[in-house]
Amino acid sequence: MGKMRTQSAPWRAAAVLASVLLVGGVAACGNSDTGGGGTKDDGKITMGFSQVGAESGWRTANTISIKEAATAAGIELKFDDAQQKQENQIKAIRNYIQQKVDVIAFSPVVESGWDTVLKEAKDANIPVILTDRSVDSADKSLYKTFLGSDFVKEGKLAGEWLVEQKKTASGPVNIVELQGSTGAAPANDRKKGFAEAIAANPNLKVIASQTGDFTRAGGKQVMEQFLKANPKIDVLFAHNDDMGLGALEAITAAGKVPGKDITIITIDAVKDGMQALADGKFNFIAECSPLLGPQLMDLAKKVKAGEEVPARIETQETTFTTEQAKEALPNRKY
Repeated sequence: MGKMRTQSAPWRAAAVLASVLLVGGVAACGNSDTGGGGTKDDGKITMGFSQVGAESGWRTANTISIKEAATAAGIELKFDDAQQKQENQIKAIRNYIQQKVDVIAFSPVVESGWDTVLKEAKDANIPVILTDRSVDSADKSLYKTFLGSDFVKEGKLAGEWLVEQKKTASGPVNIVELQGSTGAAPANDRKKGFAEAIAANPNLKVIASQTGDFTRAGGKQVMEQFLKANPKIDVLFAHNDDMGLGALEAITAAGKVPGKDITIITIDAVKDGMQALADGKFNFIAECSPLLGPQLMDLAKKVKAGEEVPARIETQETTFTTEQAKEALPNRKY
């Protein structure tokens, strides 16, 4: 995808539809629902959902979307926060199996190490839906579908924009990269996509790359290290807005002007990130929409009914420059 996408009419229509669906119900965003156990005879679907955690504004919006959409769809949701730990997710999934829920959905903390527990769910005849992040299991029959973004594409869009911006550069362009959580699908894929895109211009060089764990605190801490170790940094590529927002503090404290002295590219397009872009502190954002709730509930109903669903369902997204962020911000839902 060489050209930057803009917000087409179909995209706007899809966003409006998602918003309408989300307004249908409001659910509390408090502690996990671990009560109950087993399905009921009233035909109501029970879903067990294990969330990565609450590491970013994106994740918070994703959780709200799922809870509200479950209420709107009449689906009983048993929600668990894994607090960034794979062992917590595996425990939650096993609890859902014991409770005989109708559908299990989760956003995997990391890509590897899921085959055993997914086989247990399959043996219990409980369909599994992956959301936001996928797994690297060779046996694709262990889950029904994966609903989420194309993280490689997001990285490529970020890299392609930079290639276009720096096409006249006559010397080295030094890039530092704030990676997401080690082993997580978006971190692996965004890094890969970005690297593939910037390979088109040998002047673009990643001189430092380290995880900031998708958090603002991590982004600030690692950016401070980057600035001390590298006197000349031209570009920051952050795997999400939150790390980029943390890096802003470090860049400002170092006496540099974000968005001018250092070009900043991020991924997600949450409201705080979009505000930084509108203010000229960020330069480009590739969107990763967290509003997966309505699609997830629709899929849950289909797999419960035994319907065939696509093995991969991609969310529809766009990219933003400063001017586009200014236009989109007033109606931003997350």
